[in-house]
Amino acid sequence: MRKVIAAFNMTLDGVCDHTTGVASEELHQHYSDLLDNAGVVLYGRTTYELMQFWKILVQNPSGKKSMDDFAISIDKIPKLVFSNTLENMNWDTAKLSDSSLNEKVLELKQQSGKDILVGSRSLIIQLLNNNLIDEFQICIHPIIEGKGLPLFDQIKDRIVFKLIKTKSLNSGATVFYYQPT
Repeated sequence: MRKVIAAFNMTLDGVCDHTTGVASEELHQHYSDLLDNAGVVLYGRTTYELMQFWKILVQNPSGKKSMDDFAISIDKIPKLVFSNTLENMNWDTAKLSDSSLNEKVLELKQQSGKDILVGSRSLIIQLLNNNLIDEFQICIHPIIEGKGLPLFDQIKDRIVFKLIKTKSLNSGATVFYYQPT
C-alpha cells in the first residue's frame, strides 16, 4: 500500500507562508529527492498556481543548480489538483481530480506505485482531520515570522505523532519525520 506523505515548511512560530523560510541549496536538494522518489503530488489550487513558477524555470534555467534541479523534479512528477474553479491545467504533468480529496486518496493508496505527496496546506489539514496522513515531514526553519498563515489553525482534534527521524540542514532548518500514533 502506498504511503501518504505530507511535506511542508514552517517557521518556529508555525507560519507556513511561501515567502518564509530559508530556500537553501540543501533544502532544494532535499525536496528534489523527495519528489524524485514519489509517484504523485497533490495540490490545492493556490499552491498549484504558486508552483508554476518552477515550470517557467525549466524553460528558462536560473543557472543555480539546486533550483534548476528542483524545477526539473517538480516538472516531471504527476500533479493531481483539487479545485472547484480551475478549468485548464496548463501543465502537461498536471490534471484535475475527478473525485473528492478523501475518495481520491483512498483510491490512490490502494494502487501500486510510489508514495503520494501532499504539498498544500489546505489538503494537509483535511487529510490530518480525516486520519489519512501516514507520514508527516515538516521542515522547521529557524525564523520567527510574527505574522502570516499558520499551518495548524483548522485541526479539529488532537493528533499525536511519533518521531521517526530528523535531518539537520546547514541553514539551521531541521526536517522532522513523524508518523501518527
